[in-house]
Formats: sequence, C-alpha cells, structure tokens
Amino acid sequence: MESPSFKPDAGACDCHAHIYEDKYPLAPTASFKPPHAPVSDYRAVQRALGIERVIVVQPTGYGFDNTCAEDALKQFGESARGICVVPTNVSDAELNRLHAAGFRGVRYMMLGGLLPWDSLPSMAARIAPLGWNINLQLDGRDLPLHAAMISSLPCKVVIDHTGKFLEPVGVETQAFMTLLKLLDGGRVWIKLSAPYETSRTGAPDYNDVSTLARALALAHPDRCLWASNWPHPNQSPLPSNAAMLDLLLKWTDDAGTRRKILVENPAALYGF
Repeated sequence: MESPSFKPDAGACDCHAHIYEDKYPLAPTASFKPPHAPVSDYRAVQRALGIERVIVVQPTGYGFDNTCAEDALKQFGESARGICVVPTNVSDAELNRLHAAGFRGVRYMMLGGLLPWDSLPSMAARIAPLGWNINLQLDGRDLPLHAAMISSLPCKVVIDHTGKFLEPVGVETQAFMTLLKLLDGGRVWIKLSAPYETSRTGAPDYNDVSTLARALALAHPDRCLWASNWPHPNQSPLPSNAAMLDLLLKWTDDAGTRRKILVENPAALYGF
C-alpha cells in the first residue's frame, strides 16, 4: 500500500470514512451493494498514511441502523468518533446512548438520504446540548438557497467534500462565495475531500476542485478538515489513499496549516 510524500503530525485525523461489514444487512433503501470494508482493512490504510484518528460516518446503505458504525467505534476505541443517522423522532435517551458510544453528529445526506430539509432545525436544536454537529452533504450549487437556514442552526455544521459542487464552480461565483460566508460565521467547517466525486478535469490533480480547496484552506485554515472518503464508494478505478492525502501539499503552503487541518481542527470539533 502506498505511503504519502509527507508524514502527518501525531494525532492526525481522517474526518470521513465508512465501514461496511457483510454481516450487517443493508437497509431496503440501499441504492448499491457496497464492498466489504471492515475495520481491519481500514487500519491498514491508517498505518500506510500515518493517520491515528478517524471519524466513522454512517453510510446511507444502512439507513437508520447504526449498528455497524457503533461496532466499529468499539473496535477503534478512543481514536475514533462517529456520525450517525437517526429518525426525526429519536428519543433523548437514544441520543445520549449514542453519545456514550462515541457519536458526535447526525448525517444529513441531501443527495439520496433519509432526512428532509425541514427537519434540520429541530434536529439541530436536539443535538446542540450534546455538542454534536450536523454533517451535511448537498450539491454546493444550492448553498445560496439554504444558507440562511444553515447559518441560523444552533449547532455546529460540517459540509462534505469541498462543498460537493456537482458541477465545479469558480471561486468568484455566488455559490462559492456563499460557502466562504458560512465559514466566516465560525460555526461551519468544510471537509477537503473526495475531489474525484465532482471533478471534470480529473486525476491526478483535480485542478477544478483543487482550486476551490486551496481557496478554502487559504481563507479559513481554522475551518478546514481532511478526509479520505474510504473505501471510495462507487469509484472505479479506486483512487490512491496516499494521493488523496498528498493533495494537501497542493492545497496548502506550509506544515502549520496542514497541522491545523489534520490535527487541531478535528480535535477541537470532535472532542479528541
């Protein structure tokens, strides 16, 4: 397995990885059959990259059943935190139980997920006392439509995959400027991750998405995170994990910024 061109500092965190175990049944709403991607396989990725911590994000394929992610958190121990998916009528007791298990946020997947936009304010109010975040994935081109709601939420918000502009936009566009303004507010974070999901220019540099990632890291180094998106669902061929981490060398100018993105920001956000 390839290693990156630089050695991350101690405490570096991958802020978005999925665990899939064949022994856990998929939900009826699952849109594809994921690969078997157990904790043991991901640990090999961690060793190769020099990444000590991970945020286990509940995959859409398991619906509201967080059992696989919870089992993964038990295996990882204190080096991991989780993002769950829960129904809108989830009880306070269940939220507290999930918190004790290591979960620190609720995933809102607006591209084929289970939770609707109109439930977001009430869910945010429910999880704010726990210090949790809303993990939000959407088409970034729609950010101007939802910015007022997002900025009014009483909890922290983490936006996936460099905004996931399904058609990459320029840094001068309203959609990207809206993202920057949300980061200005101090309660929104952005994952610099998975450029292959939206890039039109493609590997190895993903120049269209990299332009956005670099602009975000320069403007808001305290609000950026890095993530592998392992095991890269629905991607063929699979991207190199080391290459994904090495993109930080293109997106940032100095080791101090990379330390913020890999270590300090996730430690503060997820409570390591």
